[in-house]
Amino acid sequence: MPRLRYLLAFGVTSFAFALAAQAQDAQVSPQVAPGTVARPMDLADFDTYVDATRKQFDVPGIAVAIVKDGKVVLEMGSGVRKLGDPTKVDAHTQFAIASNTKAFTAASLSILADEKKLDMNDRVVDRLPWFQMSDPYVTREMRIRDLLAHRSGLSLGAGDLLYWPATTYTTQEVVQRLRYVPLTNSFRAEYAYDNILFAVAGLVIEQVSGKPWADFVTQRIFTPLGMTESQTHAPDHIGAGDDIATGHAKFDFKDLKPVEPMSWNNNQAAGGIYSSVHDLSKWMTMQLDGGVYKDSAGKEQRLFSEARQKEMWSLLTPIRIAEPSVPELKAAKANFSGYGEGWFVSDYRGHKLVWHTGGWPGMVSRVTLVPDLKLGIVVLTNQESGAAFQAVTMRALDAYMDAPKTDWIAAYAAGVRKNEGNADDSMKKHEAARAKGSKPSLPLDGYVGTYRDPWYGDVKVSKQGGKLVMSFAKTAQLTGTLDPWQHDTFIAHWKDRSLNGDAFVNFDLDPDGKVREVRMEPVSPLTDFSFDFQDLRLAPVEAAK
Repeated sequence: MPRLRYLLAFGVTSFAFALAAQAQDAQVSPQVAPGTVARPMDLADFDTYVDATRKQFDVPGIAVAIVKDGKVVLEMGSGVRKLGDPTKVDAHTQFAIASNTKAFTAASLSILADEKKLDMNDRVVDRLPWFQMSDPYVTREMRIRDLLAHRSGLSLGAGDLLYWPATTYTTQEVVQRLRYVPLTNSFRAEYAYDNILFAVAGLVIEQVSGKPWADFVTQRIFTPLGMTESQTHAPDHIGAGDDIATGHAKFDFKDLKPVEPMSWNNNQAAGGIYSSVHDLSKWMTMQLDGGVYKDSAGKEQRLFSEARQKEMWSLLTPIRIAEPSVPELKAAKANFSGYGEGWFVSDYRGHKLVWHTGGWPGMVSRVTLVPDLKLGIVVLTNQESGAAFQAVTMRALDAYMDAPKTDWIAAYAAGVRKNEGNADDSMKKHEAARAKGSKPSLPLDGYVGTYRDPWYGDVKVSKQGGKLVMSFAKTAQLTGTLDPWQHDTFIAHWKDRSLNGDAFVNFDLDPDGKVREVRMEPVSPLTDFSFDFQDLRLAPVEAAK
Protein backbone atom coordinates (compact mmCIF):
# COMPACT_ATOMS: atom_id res chain seq x y z
CA MET A 1 0.00 0.00 0.00
CA PRO A 2 0.96 3.42 0.21
CA ARG A 3 4.24 1.89 -0.06
CA LEU A 4 3.64 0.52 3.35
CA ARG A 5 6.39 -1.99 2.75
CA TYR A 6 8.25 -3.45 5.66
CA LEU A 7 11.61 -2.89 3.92
CA LEU A 8 13.42 -5.64 5.78
CA ALA A 9 16.57 -5.54 3.74
CA PHE A 10 17.26 -1.95 2.85
CA GLY A 11 14.98 -0.34 0.41
CA VAL A 12 12.23 0.20 -1.98
CA THR A 13 11.82 1.31 -5.51
CA SER A 14 14.49 3.95 -5.94
CA PHE A 15 18.02 2.80 -6.59
CA ALA A 16 19.75 5.09 -9.10
CA PHE A 17 22.35 7.68 -8.26
CA ALA A 18 22.57 9.52 -11.56
CA LEU A 19 20.92 12.68 -10.29
CA ALA A 20 22.89 13.12 -7.10
CA ALA A 21 23.95 16.54 -8.31
CA GLN A 22 20.35 17.70 -8.14
CA ALA A 23 20.16 17.20 -4.37
CA GLN A 24 20.87 20.56 -2.81
CA ASP A 25 23.50 20.86 -0.10
CA ALA A 26 22.19 22.05 3.23
CA GLN A 27 23.77 22.67 6.58
CA VAL A 28 22.83 20.17 9.26
CA SER A 29 20.80 21.96 11.90
CA PRO A 30 20.94 20.17 15.27
CA GLN A 31 18.01 20.89 17.55
CA VAL A 32 18.49 19.41 20.99
CA ALA A 33 15.91 19.72 23.73
CA PRO A 34 16.80 20.92 27.23
CA GLY A 35 18.04 18.21 29.56
CA THR A 36 19.62 16.13 26.85
CA VAL A 37 22.42 13.66 27.38
CA ALA A 38 25.74 13.58 25.57
CA ARG A 39 26.27 11.54 22.44
CA PRO A 40 28.70 8.59 22.49
CA MET A 41 32.09 9.32 20.98
CA ASP A 42 31.21 7.14 18.00
CA LEU A 43 28.45 9.64 17.13
CA ALA A 44 30.69 12.70 17.31
CA ASP A 45 30.53 13.04 13.53
CA PHE A 46 26.94 11.87 13.21
CA ASP A 47 25.67 15.08 11.61
CA THR A 48 28.29 14.75 8.89
CA TYR A 49 27.44 11.07 8.48
CA VAL A 50 23.73 11.79 8.01
CA ASP A 51 24.53 14.42 5.42
CA ALA A 52 26.82 11.99 3.57
CA THR A 53 24.09 9.34 3.63
CA ARG A 54 21.59 11.79 2.22
CA LYS A 55 23.87 12.72 -0.66
CA GLN A 56 24.88 9.14 -1.44
CA PHE A 57 21.29 7.98 -1.81
CA ASP A 58 19.87 11.13 -3.45
CA VAL A 59 17.61 12.06 -0.55
CA PRO A 60 16.71 15.77 -0.44
CA GLY A 61 15.96 15.77 3.29
CA ILE A 62 16.43 13.57 6.36
CA ALA A 63 15.35 14.12 9.96
CA VAL A 64 16.70 12.02 12.84
CA ALA A 65 16.06 11.78 16.57
CA ILE A 66 17.68 9.56 19.19
CA VAL A 67 16.42 9.04 22.74
CA LYS A 68 18.37 7.24 25.48
CA ASP A 69 17.45 6.55 29.08
CA GLY A 70 14.39 8.77 28.88
CA LYS A 71 16.20 11.78 27.45
CA VAL A 72 16.75 13.21 23.98
CA VAL A 73 20.27 12.68 22.66
CA LEU A 74 19.69 14.61 19.47
CA GLU A 75 17.04 15.93 17.14
CA MET A 76 18.31 17.12 13.78
CA GLY A 77 17.57 17.79 10.17
CA SER A 78 19.71 17.56 7.06
CA GLY A 79 18.89 18.87 3.60
CA VAL A 80 15.77 20.51 2.26
CA ARG A 81 12.03 19.91 2.38
CA LYS A 82 11.70 20.12 -1.40
CA LEU A 83 14.09 20.21 -4.34
CA GLY A 84 14.28 23.72 -5.75
CA ASP A 85 13.21 25.27 -2.42
CA PRO A 86 15.94 26.28 0.05
CA THR A 87 13.76 25.71 3.13
CA LYS A 88 15.64 23.36 5.44
CA VAL A 89 14.43 20.18 7.06
CA ASP A 90 14.60 20.39 10.86
CA ALA A 91 13.43 18.36 13.83
CA HIS A 92 9.94 19.83 13.54
CA THR A 93 9.39 19.08 9.85
CA GLN A 94 6.50 16.67 9.38
CA PHE A 95 6.80 13.61 7.14
CA ALA A 96 4.33 10.87 6.27
CA ILE A 97 5.32 8.01 8.58
CA ALA A 98 3.16 5.50 6.65
CA SER A 99 3.28 2.01 8.18
CA ASN A 100 4.85 3.30 11.38
CA THR A 101 1.21 4.25 11.98
CA LYS A 102 0.43 0.58 12.62
CA ALA A 103 1.97 0.77 16.10
CA PHE A 104 -0.43 3.63 16.94
CA THR A 105 -3.35 1.46 15.88
CA ALA A 106 -2.07 -1.38 18.06
CA ALA A 107 -1.66 1.06 20.96
CA SER A 108 -5.23 2.28 20.47
CA LEU A 109 -6.58 -1.26 20.72
CA SER A 110 -4.41 -1.80 23.80
CA ILE A 111 -5.90 1.27 25.47
CA LEU A 112 -9.39 -0.11 24.84
CA ALA A 113 -8.33 -3.55 26.09
CA ASP A 114 -6.97 -2.04 29.33
CA GLU A 115 -10.32 -0.30 29.78
CA LYS A 116 -12.08 -3.70 29.37
CA LYS A 117 -13.98 -2.38 26.37
CA LEU A 118 -12.62 -5.21 24.24
CA ASP A 119 -10.36 -8.23 24.50
CA MET A 120 -7.63 -8.90 21.96
CA ASN A 121 -9.02 -12.45 21.65
CA ASP A 122 -12.50 -11.19 20.74
CA ARG A 123 -13.74 -12.48 17.40
CA VAL A 124 -13.89 -9.73 14.81
CA VAL A 125 -17.43 -10.76 13.80
CA ASP A 126 -18.58 -10.10 17.36
CA ARG A 127 -17.53 -6.47 16.89
CA LEU A 128 -18.31 -6.11 13.18
CA PRO A 129 -21.06 -8.65 12.41
CA TRP A 130 -20.88 -7.92 8.69
CA PHE A 131 -17.12 -8.66 8.50
CA GLN A 132 -16.35 -11.44 6.06
CA MET A 133 -13.23 -13.05 4.62
CA SER A 134 -13.34 -15.30 1.54
CA ASP A 135 -13.25 -18.40 3.76
CA PRO A 136 -16.03 -19.06 6.33
CA TYR A 137 -13.65 -20.64 8.85
CA VAL A 138 -11.27 -17.67 8.76
CA THR A 139 -14.23 -15.30 9.03
CA ARG A 140 -15.45 -17.07 12.15
CA GLU A 141 -12.05 -17.50 13.81
CA MET A 142 -10.38 -14.17 13.03
CA ARG A 143 -9.56 -12.44 16.33
CA ILE A 144 -8.72 -8.80 16.92
CA ARG A 145 -5.10 -9.77 17.59
CA ASP A 146 -4.95 -11.48 14.18
CA LEU A 147 -5.69 -8.17 12.46
CA LEU A 148 -2.29 -6.89 13.61
CA ALA A 149 -0.07 -9.91 12.94
CA HIS A 150 0.11 -10.53 9.14
CA ARG A 151 -0.90 -14.19 9.37
CA SER A 152 -4.38 -14.22 7.86
CA GLY A 153 -3.65 -16.33 4.77
CA LEU A 154 -3.81 -13.32 2.47
CA SER A 155 -0.92 -12.90 0.03
CA LEU A 156 1.66 -10.12 0.27
CA GLY A 157 -0.12 -6.78 -0.11
CA ALA A 158 -3.41 -8.41 -1.05
CA GLY A 159 -6.16 -5.88 -1.68
CA ASP A 160 -3.84 -2.86 -1.62
CA LEU A 161 -5.20 -1.61 -4.95
CA LEU A 162 -8.44 -0.83 -3.12
CA TYR A 163 -6.72 2.22 -1.61
CA TRP A 164 -3.28 2.49 -3.21
CA PRO A 165 -2.87 4.61 -5.26
CA ALA A 166 -5.66 6.69 -3.73
CA THR A 167 -9.15 5.45 -4.60
CA THR A 168 -12.69 6.69 -4.10
CA TYR A 169 -13.75 3.71 -1.98
CA THR A 170 -14.70 4.37 1.64
CA THR A 171 -13.03 2.43 4.44
CA GLN A 172 -16.16 0.36 4.95
CA GLU A 173 -16.36 -0.43 1.23
CA VAL A 174 -12.71 -1.51 1.30
CA VAL A 175 -13.36 -3.89 4.20
CA GLN A 176 -16.60 -5.21 2.69
CA ARG A 177 -14.66 -6.20 -0.44
CA LEU A 178 -12.39 -8.45 1.64
CA ARG A 179 -14.90 -11.26 1.11
CA TYR A 180 -13.76 -11.43 -2.53
CA VAL A 181 -9.99 -11.21 -1.91
CA PRO A 182 -8.63 -14.78 -2.23
CA LEU A 183 -6.59 -16.45 0.48
CA THR A 184 -3.40 -18.06 -0.78
CA ASN A 185 -2.28 -19.75 2.42
CA SER A 186 -3.64 -21.35 5.56
CA PHE A 187 -4.85 -19.18 8.42
CA ARG A 188 -2.00 -18.37 10.87
CA ALA A 189 0.40 -20.58 8.91
CA GLU A 190 2.72 -18.07 7.22
CA TYR A 191 3.82 -14.46 7.41
CA ALA A 192 2.59 -12.22 4.58
CA TYR A 193 2.50 -8.46 5.09
CA ASP A 194 -0.89 -6.85 4.55
CA ASN A 195 -2.46 -3.45 5.06
CA ILE A 196 -6.12 -4.18 4.56
CA LEU A 197 -6.69 -5.85 7.94
CA PHE A 198 -5.52 -2.68 9.67
CA ALA A 199 -8.49 -0.99 8.02
CA VAL A 200 -10.62 -3.57 9.84
CA ALA A 201 -8.78 -2.76 13.08
CA GLY A 202 -9.57 0.92 12.55
CA LEU A 203 -13.27 0.13 12.22
CA VAL A 204 -13.15 -1.98 15.38
CA ILE A 205 -11.69 1.02 17.24
CA GLU A 206 -14.52 3.19 15.87
CA GLN A 207 -17.21 0.64 16.81
CA VAL A 208 -15.91 0.15 20.35
CA SER A 209 -14.99 3.75 21.19
CA GLY A 210 -17.68 5.55 19.25
CA LYS A 211 -15.00 7.73 17.65
CA PRO A 212 -13.39 7.59 14.20
CA TRP A 213 -9.87 6.17 14.27
CA ALA A 214 -8.33 9.60 13.55
CA ASP A 215 -10.16 11.25 16.45
CA PHE A 216 -9.28 8.44 18.85
CA VAL A 217 -5.56 8.57 18.00
CA THR A 218 -5.52 12.35 18.27
CA GLN A 219 -7.39 12.53 21.58
CA ARG A 220 -5.99 9.45 23.32
CA ILE A 221 -2.36 9.46 22.06
CA PHE A 222 -1.26 12.73 20.43
CA THR A 223 -2.83 15.03 23.02
CA PRO A 224 -1.66 13.22 26.19
CA LEU A 225 1.89 12.89 24.83
CA GLY A 226 2.01 16.52 23.69
CA MET A 227 2.48 15.48 20.06
CA THR A 228 1.38 18.81 18.62
CA GLU A 229 3.32 18.26 15.39
CA SER A 230 1.38 15.13 14.44
CA GLN A 231 -1.79 14.82 12.41
CA THR A 232 -3.81 12.34 10.39
CA HIS A 233 -4.97 14.46 7.44
CA ALA A 234 -1.86 16.36 6.39
CA PRO A 235 -2.46 16.55 2.60
CA ASP A 236 -5.97 17.88 3.21
CA HIS A 237 -4.82 20.48 5.72
CA ILE A 238 -1.49 21.72 4.39
CA GLY A 239 -1.18 25.49 4.73
CA ALA A 240 1.29 27.87 3.13
CA GLY A 241 3.39 28.16 6.29
CA ASP A 242 3.24 24.54 7.44
CA ASP A 243 6.55 22.76 8.07
CA ILE A 244 5.79 19.66 5.98
CA ALA A 245 8.20 17.81 3.71
CA THR A 246 7.44 17.09 0.07
CA GLY A 247 7.97 13.53 -1.12
CA HIS A 248 10.33 12.72 -4.00
CA ALA A 249 10.56 9.73 -6.30
CA LYS A 250 12.75 8.56 -9.15
CA PHE A 251 10.34 8.89 -12.08
CA ASP A 252 10.90 5.88 -14.35
CA PHE A 253 13.42 4.71 -11.73
CA LYS A 254 15.85 7.48 -12.73
CA ASP A 255 14.67 11.12 -12.63
CA LEU A 256 14.36 12.54 -9.09
CA LYS A 257 11.33 14.82 -8.85
CA PRO A 258 8.74 15.90 -6.27
CA VAL A 259 5.53 13.85 -6.16
CA GLU A 260 2.04 15.11 -5.52
CA PRO A 261 0.91 14.67 -1.89
CA MET A 262 -1.56 11.84 -1.47
CA SER A 263 -4.73 12.13 0.58
CA TRP A 264 -5.50 8.72 1.92
CA ASN A 265 -8.60 8.48 4.06
CA ASN A 266 -9.89 4.95 3.43
CA ASN A 267 -7.25 3.02 5.39
CA GLN A 268 -5.74 5.53 7.79
CA ALA A 269 -5.17 2.92 10.50
CA ALA A 270 -2.52 1.28 8.32
CA GLY A 271 -0.54 4.41 7.46
CA GLY A 272 -2.33 7.73 7.85
CA ILE A 273 -0.09 9.72 10.23
CA TYR A 274 2.22 12.66 9.50
CA SER A 275 4.68 13.48 12.29
CA SER A 276 8.06 15.00 13.12
CA VAL A 277 11.08 13.44 14.81
CA HIS A 278 10.51 15.88 17.69
CA ASP A 279 7.09 14.35 18.32
CA LEU A 280 8.22 10.80 17.67
CA SER A 281 10.87 11.26 20.37
CA LYS A 282 7.98 11.54 22.83
CA TRP A 283 6.34 8.44 21.34
CA MET A 284 9.56 6.41 21.61
CA THR A 285 10.26 7.59 25.17
CA MET A 286 6.80 6.51 26.29
CA GLN A 287 7.25 3.12 24.61
CA LEU A 288 10.65 2.56 26.23
CA ASP A 289 9.17 3.52 29.62
CA GLY A 290 6.62 0.72 29.37
CA GLY A 291 3.65 2.92 28.47
CA VAL A 292 4.37 5.63 31.06
CA TYR A 293 4.69 9.33 30.22
CA LYS A 294 4.68 12.65 32.06
CA ASP A 295 1.78 15.01 31.55
CA SER A 296 2.06 18.78 31.14
CA ALA A 297 2.26 19.15 34.93
CA GLY A 298 5.13 16.69 35.16
CA LYS A 299 3.02 13.96 36.75
CA GLU A 300 3.48 10.37 35.60
CA GLN A 301 0.56 8.91 33.65
CA ARG A 302 0.06 5.62 31.87
CA LEU A 303 -1.08 5.34 28.24
CA PHE A 304 -1.41 1.55 28.26
CA SER A 305 -0.42 -1.23 30.63
CA GLU A 306 2.98 -2.84 30.78
CA ALA A 307 1.30 -6.19 30.14
CA ARG A 308 -0.22 -4.90 26.93
CA GLN A 309 3.12 -3.56 25.80
CA LYS A 310 4.74 -6.94 26.34
CA GLU A 311 2.07 -8.49 24.15
CA MET A 312 2.60 -5.92 21.40
CA TRP A 313 6.34 -6.66 21.49
CA SER A 314 5.96 -10.47 21.60
CA LEU A 315 6.58 -12.47 18.45
CA LEU A 316 3.29 -13.79 17.06
CA THR A 317 4.24 -14.57 13.46
CA PRO A 318 7.70 -15.97 12.66
CA ILE A 319 9.47 -14.58 9.58
CA ARG A 320 11.98 -16.62 7.62
CA ILE A 321 15.43 -15.07 7.66
CA ALA A 322 16.91 -14.63 4.20
CA GLU A 323 20.58 -14.41 3.41
CA PRO A 324 21.81 -10.84 2.92
CA SER A 325 21.68 -9.73 -0.70
CA VAL A 326 25.39 -8.84 -0.59
CA PRO A 327 28.24 -9.91 1.73
CA GLU A 328 28.66 -6.35 2.97
CA LEU A 329 25.31 -6.63 4.79
CA LYS A 330 26.16 -9.85 6.62
CA ALA A 331 26.63 -8.06 9.96
CA ALA A 332 23.00 -6.94 9.89
CA LYS A 333 21.59 -10.49 9.58
CA ALA A 334 19.22 -11.34 12.43
CA ASN A 335 19.12 -14.58 14.41
CA PHE A 336 15.37 -14.39 14.82
CA SER A 337 12.67 -12.32 13.17
CA GLY A 338 8.93 -12.01 13.43
CA TYR A 339 5.95 -9.74 13.84
CA GLY A 340 4.04 -8.87 17.01
CA GLU A 341 1.11 -6.49 17.22
CA GLY A 342 1.96 -3.58 14.94
CA TRP A 343 5.73 -4.07 15.42
CA PHE A 344 8.52 -6.15 13.91
CA VAL A 345 10.63 -8.02 16.44
CA SER A 346 14.19 -9.18 15.71
CA ASP A 347 17.70 -8.96 17.11
CA TYR A 348 21.02 -7.28 16.44
CA ARG A 349 24.28 -8.06 18.21
CA GLY A 350 22.51 -9.81 21.06
CA HIS A 351 19.93 -7.09 21.63
CA LYS A 352 16.21 -7.39 20.93
CA LEU A 353 14.94 -4.83 18.44
CA VAL A 354 11.34 -3.62 18.22
CA TRP A 355 10.90 -1.63 15.05
CA HIS A 356 8.89 -0.74 11.98
CA THR A 357 9.35 0.97 8.66
CA GLY A 358 7.00 2.97 6.50
CA GLY A 359 6.71 3.73 2.82
CA TRP A 360 4.60 6.46 1.20
CA PRO A 361 4.68 8.22 -2.17
CA GLY A 362 8.07 9.90 -1.98
CA MET A 363 8.77 9.21 1.71
CA VAL A 364 10.15 6.26 3.68
CA SER A 365 11.06 5.97 7.36
CA ARG A 366 12.09 3.73 10.24
CA VAL A 367 11.44 3.70 13.99
CA THR A 368 13.69 1.41 16.06
CA LEU A 369 13.55 0.62 19.78
CA VAL A 370 16.16 -1.31 21.79
CA PRO A 371 14.31 -2.05 25.05
CA ASP A 372 17.25 -3.30 27.14
CA LEU A 373 19.30 -0.20 26.26
CA LYS A 374 16.34 2.18 26.64
CA LEU A 375 17.34 3.41 23.17
CA GLY A 376 15.11 4.77 20.41
CA ILE A 377 16.03 5.92 16.90
CA VAL A 378 13.73 7.46 14.30
CA VAL A 379 14.75 8.37 10.74
CA LEU A 380 12.33 10.17 8.40
CA THR A 381 13.17 10.85 4.75
CA ASN A 382 11.53 12.52 1.76
CA GLN A 383 12.75 10.12 -0.92
CA GLU A 384 12.00 6.46 -1.57
CA SER A 385 15.40 5.18 -0.48
CA GLY A 386 15.21 2.61 2.28
CA ALA A 387 18.99 2.33 2.06
CA ALA A 388 19.31 5.81 3.55
CA PHE A 389 17.25 5.23 6.67
CA GLN A 390 18.88 1.84 7.18
CA ALA A 391 22.41 3.23 6.97
CA VAL A 392 21.59 5.96 9.50
CA THR A 393 19.84 3.56 11.88
CA MET A 394 22.64 0.99 11.79
CA ARG A 395 25.29 3.61 12.47
CA ALA A 396 23.39 4.77 15.56
CA LEU A 397 22.83 1.22 16.80
CA ASP A 398 26.51 0.41 16.45
CA ALA A 399 27.47 3.48 18.48
CA TYR A 400 25.44 2.31 21.47
CA MET A 401 26.44 -1.35 21.19
CA ASP A 402 30.18 -0.71 21.01
CA ALA A 403 30.17 -2.59 17.71
CA PRO A 404 33.05 -2.90 15.24
CA LYS A 405 33.13 -0.14 12.66
CA THR A 406 31.06 -0.91 9.59
CA ASP A 407 30.75 1.34 6.55
CA TRP A 408 26.98 1.07 6.30
CA ILE A 409 26.75 3.64 3.52
CA ALA A 410 28.99 1.48 1.35
CA ALA A 411 27.21 -1.71 2.43
CA TYR A 412 23.74 -0.50 1.52
CA ALA A 413 25.04 1.09 -1.67
CA ALA A 414 26.32 -2.36 -2.65
CA GLY A 415 22.88 -3.79 -1.95
CA VAL A 416 21.27 -1.13 -4.10
CA ARG A 417 23.59 -1.95 -6.99
CA LYS A 418 22.75 -5.63 -6.63
CA ASN A 419 19.01 -4.93 -6.80
CA GLU A 420 19.45 -2.65 -9.78
CA GLY A 421 21.39 -5.39 -11.53
CA ASN A 422 18.75 -8.00 -10.75
CA ALA A 423 16.07 -5.72 -12.20
CA ASP A 424 18.11 -5.20 -15.35
CA ASP A 425 18.59 -8.96 -15.70
CA SER A 426 14.85 -9.51 -15.31
CA MET A 427 14.06 -7.11 -18.13
CA LYS A 428 16.73 -8.68 -20.33
CA LYS A 429 15.08 -12.06 -19.86
CA HIS A 430 11.72 -10.62 -20.88
CA GLU A 431 13.32 -9.06 -23.94
CA ALA A 432 15.03 -12.33 -24.90
CA ALA A 433 11.75 -14.26 -24.66
CA ARG A 434 9.76 -11.69 -26.60
CA ALA A 435 8.49 -12.59 -30.06
CA LYS A 436 9.41 -9.25 -31.57
CA GLY A 437 7.67 -9.76 -34.88
CA SER A 438 4.34 -10.78 -33.38
CA LYS A 439 1.19 -8.68 -33.54
CA PRO A 440 -2.03 -8.64 -31.52
CA SER A 441 -4.51 -11.34 -32.61
CA LEU A 442 -7.41 -8.89 -32.72
CA PRO A 443 -7.92 -5.42 -34.11
CA LEU A 444 -7.64 -2.93 -31.23
CA ASP A 445 -11.42 -2.60 -31.06
CA GLY A 446 -11.53 -6.29 -30.08
CA TYR A 447 -9.90 -5.52 -26.73
CA VAL A 448 -12.12 -2.54 -25.91
CA GLY A 449 -14.58 -3.03 -23.08
CA THR A 450 -15.20 -2.93 -19.36
CA TYR A 451 -13.64 -5.70 -17.30
CA ARG A 452 -14.55 -6.54 -13.73
CA ASP A 453 -12.57 -8.08 -10.90
CA PRO A 454 -14.56 -9.48 -7.94
CA TRP A 455 -12.65 -7.53 -5.29
CA TYR A 456 -11.35 -4.43 -7.08
CA GLY A 457 -14.25 -3.64 -9.39
CA ASP A 458 -14.19 -2.25 -12.92
CA VAL A 459 -11.27 -1.55 -15.23
CA LYS A 460 -12.02 0.03 -18.60
CA VAL A 461 -10.14 -0.40 -21.85
CA SER A 462 -10.96 2.22 -24.48
CA LYS A 463 -9.54 3.34 -27.79
CA GLN A 464 -8.23 6.88 -27.93
CA GLY A 465 -6.23 8.39 -30.76
CA GLY A 466 -5.51 5.02 -32.30
CA LYS A 467 -4.21 3.53 -29.05
CA LEU A 468 -5.67 1.45 -26.26
CA VAL A 469 -6.03 3.19 -22.90
CA MET A 470 -6.57 1.36 -19.60
CA SER A 471 -8.19 3.14 -16.68
CA PHE A 472 -9.10 1.81 -13.22
CA ALA A 473 -12.57 3.06 -12.36
CA LYS A 474 -11.81 3.95 -8.72
CA THR A 475 -8.15 4.95 -9.12
CA ALA A 476 -7.49 8.15 -11.06
CA GLN A 477 -3.71 7.62 -11.14
CA LEU A 478 -4.01 4.23 -12.81
CA THR A 479 -4.70 5.49 -16.31
CA GLY A 480 -2.27 4.79 -19.12
CA THR A 481 -1.70 3.55 -22.64
CA LEU A 482 -1.51 -0.13 -23.56
CA ASP A 483 1.43 -0.64 -25.89
CA PRO A 484 1.75 -3.98 -27.71
CA TRP A 485 4.44 -6.27 -26.28
CA GLN A 486 3.84 -9.62 -27.99
CA HIS A 487 0.82 -11.55 -29.23
CA ASP A 488 -2.09 -10.57 -26.93
CA THR A 489 0.11 -9.11 -24.22
CA PHE A 490 0.49 -5.35 -23.81
CA ILE A 491 2.34 -3.14 -21.34
CA ALA A 492 0.34 -0.58 -19.37
CA HIS A 493 2.43 2.61 -19.20
CA TRP A 494 0.76 4.77 -16.56
CA LYS A 495 0.66 8.51 -17.22
CA ASP A 496 1.94 9.18 -13.70
CA ARG A 497 5.57 8.18 -14.11
CA SER A 498 6.29 8.51 -10.40
CA LEU A 499 4.42 5.26 -9.77
CA ASN A 500 7.10 3.00 -11.27
CA GLY A 501 4.35 0.43 -11.60
CA ASP A 502 4.04 -0.40 -15.31
CA ALA A 503 2.38 -3.77 -15.82
CA PHE A 504 2.09 -6.55 -18.36
CA VAL A 505 -1.54 -6.94 -19.45
CA ASN A 506 -2.45 -10.27 -21.04
CA PHE A 507 -5.76 -10.79 -22.84
CA ASP A 508 -6.79 -14.45 -22.82
CA LEU A 509 -8.99 -15.33 -25.81
CA ASP A 510 -11.66 -18.00 -26.05
CA PRO A 511 -11.88 -20.37 -29.08
CA ASP A 512 -14.02 -17.81 -30.89
CA GLY A 513 -11.41 -15.09 -30.54
CA LYS A 514 -13.18 -13.09 -27.83
CA VAL A 515 -11.54 -11.92 -24.63
CA ARG A 516 -12.57 -14.10 -21.70
CA GLU A 517 -10.10 -12.92 -19.04
CA VAL A 518 -7.42 -10.29 -18.48
CA ARG A 519 -4.43 -10.96 -16.20
CA MET A 520 -1.78 -8.47 -15.09
CA GLU A 521 1.59 -8.44 -13.36
CA PRO A 522 4.26 -5.80 -12.67
CA VAL A 523 6.98 -5.44 -15.30
CA SER A 524 9.81 -4.64 -12.89
CA PRO A 525 10.76 -6.54 -9.72
CA LEU A 526 11.44 -3.11 -8.21
CA THR A 527 7.74 -2.20 -8.37
CA ASP A 528 6.18 -1.79 -4.95
CA PHE A 529 4.30 -4.87 -3.76
CA SER A 530 1.18 -2.79 -3.13
CA PHE A 531 0.59 -2.85 -6.88
CA ASP A 532 -0.96 -6.31 -6.50
CA PHE A 533 -1.96 -6.54 -10.16
CA GLN A 534 -1.26 -10.28 -10.14
CA ASP A 535 -4.27 -10.86 -7.86
CA LEU A 536 -6.74 -9.38 -10.35
CA ARG A 537 -9.01 -11.69 -12.35
CA LEU A 538 -10.63 -9.33 -14.85
CA ALA A 539 -13.53 -10.70 -16.88
CA PRO A 540 -15.58 -8.88 -19.54
CA VAL A 541 -18.76 -7.22 -18.35
CA GLU A 542 -21.33 -8.44 -20.82
CA ALA A 543 -23.47 -5.32 -20.57
CA ALA A 544 -20.56 -3.20 -21.76
CA LYS A 545 -20.13 -5.04 -25.05
